[in-house]
Amino acid sequence: MAEPEVPAATATRSRERTRRKLLDAAAQVFAEVGLDAASVEAVCDRAGFTRGAFYSNFESKDELFLELSGIVAGERVEAVRSRVGQLEEEGGFDTRPANAFAIIEQVLDVSADDRLGVLLMSEIRIHALRNPDLAAAYLQQEAEMQRGVAQIVSDIGRAKGIEFRVSSDEAARIMLLVWEGAAVRAAMAGVDAEELRRRTSTELALVAQLTIVDHPEPQPESRP
Repeated sequence: MAEPEVPAATATRSRERTRRKLLDAAAQVFAEVGLDAASVEAVCDRAGFTRGAFYSNFESKDELFLELSGIVAGERVEAVRSRVGQLEEEGGFDTRPANAFAIIEQVLDVSADDRLGVLLMSEIRIHALRNPDLAAAYLQQEAEMQRGVAQIVSDIGRAKGIEFRVSSDEAARIMLLVWEGAAVRAAMAGVDAEELRRRTSTELALVAQLTIVDHPEPQPESRP
């Protein structure tokens, strides 16, 4: 008796679920041990699949890594876009705290601000240095992140009357560099997610002191 045919839509969904599980497992394994030390078997074990399932979806570990890198980059950019949109829907920045960096920190917090996320992004950067295609994709993602943060800086400046010493693009670039550097150092120190965020907040506060123009409040005139 012939086996009943599986509907094409069901087979497609099943394949997509398998790919997603393999990608999620690979993200954890790559973050923990790095691309070079990670084996196909380790990824399969973490995902609960056989090597056959792996090779029916990916030709190689490198192909999986390239796809994962694109997904991670896209998710980071989308997280920033969504947060910007949310802030705008809530009435722009009129009801937000006067500290511009407190708002920017809220946006950056949604983007891989945990130890495994930091490790995975560091692994992607390392291999982007050696792979021109991955490098181009990474730089494009970074540019989109910078545009999103620059928009926030510009909008906050207008809404709160905050003056910056540099352009919004330059401020965004500095903040992203400082934020990611602080996150990497915190991950190296082995701190938990809460402490990681505290350390990045501290670094961003220092950036605020350097980039926001401090206008002293006018003093009341003394009477003769």
